[in-house]
Amino acid sequence: MILLELFLAFLQVGLFSFGGAYSAIPLIREVVLSHGWLTDQALVDMIAVSESTPGPIMVNMATFVGATQAGLPGAIAATIAVVLPSFVVMLLVVRLLHPYLEHPGVRAAMHGLLPTVVAIILATGLVLLLRALFPNGFSGGVSWQDCVIALILGLSMLLPARRGKKPSSVRLILLGAGLGVLLYGI
Repeated sequence: MILLELFLAFLQVGLFSFGGAYSAIPLIREVVLSHGWLTDQALVDMIAVSESTPGPIMVNMATFVGATQAGLPGAIAATIAVVLPSFVVMLLVVRLLHPYLEHPGVRAAMHGLLPTVVAIILATGLVLLLRALFPNGFSGGVSWQDCVIALILGLSMLLPARRGKKPSSVRLILLGAGLGVLLYGI
């Protein structure tokens, strides 16, 4: 039963994740919280781990959740489910829809999806930021260390962007880890 639940839950994530892995985070969050597979804090930790390991974040997270819930069979079921829709869509695009990609209606729909995906990613980032800064809710106070880390990392992302460059994820992860060690101690 758990294998079917994992498969169907991550199939849903794979079906409705337009715009890449970061836009899938809200769906993954909804799925894992509604099934009780992860807590919010465990999800945030898993996002950090998934971001720092090779492979797509969505696949890493599906594999992790599947493995924690049903071992290797769970990892396989969740991973196959999350990639299956993309695989099928790519086959369809290549075989059937390619001639229609330049159609004005299709182009207009694709242009409408871009700001939607950006808004989803931004909203998810803000939720995760607020949860990191206020782990005990707004009445529980704010961690000054988390605020300093978030501020430094935010500035570190903006500086390369101002010069037209993409910030290095590896450098940001290493900087965040180093700041954590420095500000929280060992």
